[in-house]
Amino acid sequence: MPKKTVNQDQLNKARRSEAGTPAPAPHTVSRRTLIRGAGAIGAAGLVAACGQGGSTPDGQEQGGATAVARRKRALTMVTAWPKNFPGIGTGVERLARRIADLSDGRLTVRVYAAGELVGALGGFDAVSQGKADMYHAAEYYWQGKSPAFNFFAAVPMGMTASEMAAWIRFGGGQELWDELAAPFNVKPMMAGNTGVQMGGWFAREISSPKDFQGLRMRMPGLGGEVMARLGATPVTKQGGEIFQAMAQGNLDATEWIGPWNDLAFGFHTIVKNYYYPGIHEPGTTLSLGINKTLWEDLSPQDRAIIQSAADAENDIMYAEFNANNARALETLVKDHDVTLRRFDNAILRRLAEISAEVLAEAAARDEMTGRVFNSFQAARAGGMRWGEVAEEAFTSARRLADL
Repeated sequence: MPKKTVNQDQLNKARRSEAGTPAPAPHTVSRRTLIRGAGAIGAAGLVAACGQGGSTPDGQEQGGATAVARRKRALTMVTAWPKNFPGIGTGVERLARRIADLSDGRLTVRVYAAGELVGALGGFDAVSQGKADMYHAAEYYWQGKSPAFNFFAAVPMGMTASEMAAWIRFGGGQELWDELAAPFNVKPMMAGNTGVQMGGWFAREISSPKDFQGLRMRMPGLGGEVMARLGATPVTKQGGEIFQAMAQGNLDATEWIGPWNDLAFGFHTIVKNYYYPGIHEPGTTLSLGINKTLWEDLSPQDRAIIQSAADAENDIMYAEFNANNARALETLVKDHDVTLRRFDNAILRRLAEISAEVLAEAAARDEMTGRVFNSFQAARAGGMRWGEVAEEAFTSARRLADL
């Protein structure tokens, strides 16, 4: 009679669980306890007790049963950001560390900054084709694939960070995003937010809508289309190229993100007119895109680890931007003689009118974009109604108290 190994009962329980059959549970064992006892029961028993599938790398059998081993993966992530750039570049590194920490080192992620493995705008194709496992970027970079991708990053006069999270998590946005990206072999998810961005840096004052005519301005996505209809020439450049283009006079204006990142890029050393609000990106969602074939091959536990890490980074990055933008704006104004200017209401009204036209035309291009647009607009309307009696009403009241 074959000798029964110490982990046979645990293996049986794991197999019954994977097959959908409840296993007897005489007592509950915590994951921490199992880890402490790993030396006694062996790696195979530990994994089986945690309900994971898999096999040993060499396929060998131990004690008459196939050993169930925890599978290690070394993943690659390409990004659209300069290496270790404040907020987005450092946030990506933090995301990679969190995935490793949550998986006890089974999942490791090597981060490649823009240009190290692929160009800043090449992440989507690299992941789609399996040349990289993940990308971190803003979805409006992929508008050439479908205009619908814009809505999962930022669109002119769109939604704030909290409104975007509400839509994607609880308003049907994630389901539409998954449907949109699936034909490209990509699984997307939120993994960061910059909050409301600034209107941009301008070589000259902007007093009316006519002042945009002839401007060469860095602005990607549908925001660039809005600028074009005002008479400007929109230019898409990756972050690392903007400063040189401004310094050489190849750009008359640029938006990037906000005070924290703009200070780091040194735009204030070239121009001094800094405008707000940035209607083109009111709450820019940054995304983690994963090769869909890889995603489906991951265990449920590993998918949950990556999703949880991305969710955490989405919230942490947003908080970090808010904290550092406040400090950086004060530095720009007080220490670097930057002139903070608000766009005139006439400009904002014209921007809103053109934005509505641009979004409606994008929605009419194909059925998928139309469905995304309709869902987005419904969530935006609900967010605006609630915001009027929630954050908006409160901040107005708080401002009165400070008078």
